[in-house]
Amino acid sequence: MAEIIKTPRVRFAPSPTGYLHVGGARTALFNWLFARHTGGTLILRIEDTDFERSSDEMVEGILVGMRWLGLDWDEGPFFQSKRLDLYTETAEKMLASGHAYYCFCSKEELEQRRAEATKAGRTPMYDGRCRKIAPQEALRRKQADDPCALRFAVPAGGSTSFDDAVFGKVEFQNTELEDFVLLRSDGIPTYHLSVVADDIDMRLTHIIRGADHISNTPKQVLQYRALGAVLPIFAHVPLILGPDKTRLSKRHGATSVISYKDLGIVPEAFRNFLSLLGWTPGAAGKDADGKDREIFASDRLIQLFSLEGISKSNAVFDNDKLAWFNTEYIRAYPVEKLLPLIEEEWQKAGLKPTRNAEEIAAAIELLKPRARNLKDFAVAFKAYFSDEFEFDTAAVTKFFKEDWLRGSLVELATRYQASTAEFTEALTEQVLRDFAEKTGVKAGILINGSRVALTGQGVAPSLFAVMVALGKDRVVKRLAAAAEISTA
Repeated sequence: MAEIIKTPRVRFAPSPTGYLHVGGARTALFNWLFARHTGGTLILRIEDTDFERSSDEMVEGILVGMRWLGLDWDEGPFFQSKRLDLYTETAEKMLASGHAYYCFCSKEELEQRRAEATKAGRTPMYDGRCRKIAPQEALRRKQADDPCALRFAVPAGGSTSFDDAVFGKVEFQNTELEDFVLLRSDGIPTYHLSVVADDIDMRLTHIIRGADHISNTPKQVLQYRALGAVLPIFAHVPLILGPDKTRLSKRHGATSVISYKDLGIVPEAFRNFLSLLGWTPGAAGKDADGKDREIFASDRLIQLFSLEGISKSNAVFDNDKLAWFNTEYIRAYPVEKLLPLIEEEWQKAGLKPTRNAEEIAAAIELLKPRARNLKDFAVAFKAYFSDEFEFDTAAVTKFFKEDWLRGSLVELATRYQASTAEFTEALTEQVLRDFAEKTGVKAGILINGSRVALTGQGVAPSLFAVMVALGKDRVVKRLAAAAEISTA
């Protein structure tokens, strides 16, 4: 085992019955970080034996989500639907060794017994009656095409335990475990069988997955022992809860990873945010003054990640915190890295910039400290890249109360047009303040009105920096059109 652990093998094994959700993405991330930290191997396995609910569309959605997050894998994707022979062979081994038996109970019989047990206040577990059938008789009935499933024979007494890298020793009394199904009557494997058969066949050394799988683990441990296989190291990571401390779900907002891409989140921000949901880097992640750091580049996350840093406590998904991460990353991105992401938003919004490359770069540099997400560059910041933009009604109502303002902005346009000096921040400010002084109006009113006329918004960077970013011709043209701005 010591030799195996030197080169860990882990897996991410989503079910394609839905898109890649936040919890699954965090599991994938933890496996990816562990594999990259240890120089190990990450395997991608698609658990698609739920033939009615699985779809190619969902598979593609999972792959797209992982690629967006930057989570590459080393082997796979492998599809369980193409590995059915392995599961049958594994089940037959347990049957031959006496660890499994045929169950001839019909679905209707099982449902009736469970209902009776519930009514009587008993745990609705399978009562093991087919376990009493002699193997020869069971085989005869099987060969006679009597419909049957294959169940694992859980030891009658004692307990099943395993050491978890997060929760320590976890133990279940065998009386709490029913004889679970390995193969259904139609020959399709259950999750319990397929996951163990694959994990053994793929030589996995560590199983890193959500804490909701802890209850499944004793059933899998029993199969490992029945097959004479070495147990992997289990590490169950805490659940992700919504702000109300209930299981994260659609009522808390977006849960699909790609939904966050659509909301204008940059992938590195989401990856950094996810990494700290249920994991902390410890002392190595603190600043020199002892404060916890939160912004970590991917290579630093890989360097710091360890199973020891995973918390036992559930994590809370905080949308405001995610927004903070996003603003920090957008602010830190160089323009050349940000531009392709912004161009995707422009394309989705149908925006075709009317500025040259140099002007676009300058505008992005000016705006990125104020951006909460990538969509801002196609919506709130539209006026910086296109002459076709909308006016925020609230901003117009607030800052265009004075009847004389429109005429003053038109006159201000002529002042800028007449100026022959270089169009700098200093020049634009001087012209505006000189005009305010000569006409006896408050400079603040002109500044606020100009901001709306130029950008359509009531909030923006320094007006004079905005003017320089737009250029003299656009400033003159938009101020001259102020008379057409309507508060209706």
